[in-house]
Amino acid sequence: MPKIVFKGTVFSGTGQGKKFVDLPWVKQQIEEKLGFSPYSGTLNIRLTKESVEKKILLEKAEGIEVEPQLGYCPGALFKACIGILECAVVVPKVPNYPSDVLEVIAPVCLRERLKLVDGSLVTVSVNV
Repeated sequence: MPKIVFKGTVFSGTGQGKKFVDLPWVKQQIEEKLGFSPYSGTLNIRLTKESVEKKILLEKAEGIEVEPQLGYCPGALFKACIGILECAVVVPKVPNYPSDVLEVIAPVCLRERLKLVDGSLVTVSVNV
């Protein structure tokens, strides 16, 4: 399976990822489509300039669709890994979503498991 490798630095988000992942219908779809129950929140990565250019490929790729409930926007999921830790990238399909941000979900708190802090360098390999 082809992979796209993204690099960037960890940063603290606004909490919107947590609100999204905690929605019962989102959590259920992640469990059904990815096979894990997501940790309550996302790991936010500010992409390097080179990775921002690669993200266009990801946005055009056919991911695992998240079917939205009324009033919500759709999104796509892509299986991924950070090192040997399996995770997934969430690509929200919302207008004006920042092109330099990658949101990662996993069954564990990635910050704790990988001992990450704001500014930590991270490499994410995404299956497309």
